Amino acid sequence: MIDSGRIEAAVAELLAAIGEDTARPGLAATPKRVAEAYQEFFSGIDRDPLEPLRDAQELVVEAGQLGELVLLRDISFRSVCEHHLLPFTGLAHIAYLPGERIVGLGRLPEVVDILSARPQLQERLGEEIADALDAGLSPRGVLVVLDARHSCVTARGSRQTKSTTVTVASRGELGEPVARAEAMSLIGAARPGQGD
Repeated sequence: MIDSGRIEAAVAELLAAIGEDTARPGLAATPKRVAEAYQEFFSGIDRDPLEPLRDAQELVVEAGQLGELVLLRDISFRSVCEHHLLPFTGLAHIAYLPGERIVGLGRLPEVVDILSARPQLQERLGEEIADALDAGLSPRGVLVVLDARHSCVTARGSRQTKSTTVTVASRGELGEPVARAEAMSLIGAARPGQGD
């Protein structure tokens, strides 16, 4: 559980430590605003990412027809890098090969939201999403591609404002090179309205 009072005290101390007057009008409410933002940024810490997948429906198919690839592209996410406590934002692309269960497409972004709403590393976030889908759906394969822009790269240090980081996590049949390449080509395929 997030302790807003401690966050407010810590932010006030941080502002004082950089030489700011915490009582000046522009900063007086900052500790409270940061505590409220942290409630949202880290709301996934105490949540189970498998919860949205628990009511996955049984897929009714004839023998040998377990279904083709399910791909949800361009899931917006934001997280906070645990190294500098700066945000990173981007798009998640999730593919899975159904086993015996499918899930409503709205549940996939919910898994992403839960796992991204905690101090994170992008590399670990993709792996955790893949693990949750693997555990929650028992699919034949999972692929998670994250493409994100990190504030620790764009706003400090090297200040590479246009660079993004891409990470890939795969499980099962989608870990095989040909199947993974096919799913990756679908992720990159033109969308309606693109390139017009």
